[in-house]
Parts: sequence; C-alpha cells; structure tokens
Amino acid sequence: MQGVKTFLMLIVTISFLLVGFGLPKNVEKKVRKELEKTFQIDGFTLVPLELSDSLNAELPKQLTSQNFLRISDGSEHLGYLFVDKALSKTAEFDYLIVFDTELKIVHSKVLIYREEYGGEIGSKRWLKQFIGKTGGDRVDYESNIDGIAGATISVRSMTMAIDELLQTIGILQENQVL
Repeated sequence: MQGVKTFLMLIVTISFLLVGFGLPKNVEKKVRKELEKTFQIDGFTLVPLELSDSLNAELPKQLTSQNFLRISDGSEHLGYLFVDKALSKTAEFDYLIVFDTELKIVHSKVLIYREEYGGEIGSKRWLKQFIGKTGGDRVDYESNIDGIAGATISVRSMTMAIDELLQTIGILQENQVL
C-alpha cells in the first residue's frame, strides 16, 4: 500500500514537472523551492481552485487556475498558494503568498524584483508583517504595515495587493468556497 502511494506521488510530481502549472519556468522553480522549504516536504501537488465567473467577478483580487492553487502532499491538504505580479515604479515584480489550511498567511516572498530601487520589500524582516493575517484582517501601509525609505511605491503596491487578496479570502470563506 505504501509503495503504491509513493509511486502515485512520484507520477504526479513528474507530471507537474513536465507540464507545470502555467507559470514561467523561472518563477515556477522559485515557487516550488519556497513550498518545499515552507512545508519541509520534497513532493507535493498543486490543484487549481475552480470558481464560477460570477463569484470571481465580485472578488477584489481575481483568482484563476494559474494563480490560486491548493497544496497537497498526496494524502493531506497542506494549504493554498497564491502567485501574482504587483507594480513597482516602472516594472512589475512577482510574489507568492502561502496560506495554511486555516487560511492564515504562513509565508510570503518576492520571487523576482525587476527594479534598481525598492527591492528591500523582499526582505524577510519586512515580509514577516503579513504572517498570521487572515481573510478577516486588513493591511494598510499607512496604518499597520511599516514603510521602507526608497521603496514607497513597491511597499504600497505589495500591501494593497495583499489586502485585496485577504479581502478575497474573506469573501470566499463567507461563501463557504474555502
């Protein structure tokens, strides 16, 4: 029985490695590394969350099969993953947010920052402000999230993106989708 379970996990993992889940390869590789580190596992599966178009249209942050995924180790639900882009001064940066099974943020990471200035938002010290936040919480760079000198635009952008995501999670919980 254990051998069959291990074999199935291997097949699923290889399938995801070959097919991927719709992210650019450089981003996907970083996402996988962060998930392995966050959950301290080697193999996992990512399953897209399917939402109706009408519900998704009401959400502050649009969720797709490419950016919001359920994380599983094959037998156990581990949490959820959200990957997106946010604006910096002249470009965009890629980031990820990892939720546990109770939809609390357990990890956040700036995956790729494409500007000369403002990359300080990728620091663990700044990002840890979001850990523990849930769909019932609001985050705002002027009231409860610290700013960073020289990264004002990126701080605002990341904070607003996470706030929209948290509002979206709250709505999905209210509608008993999650």
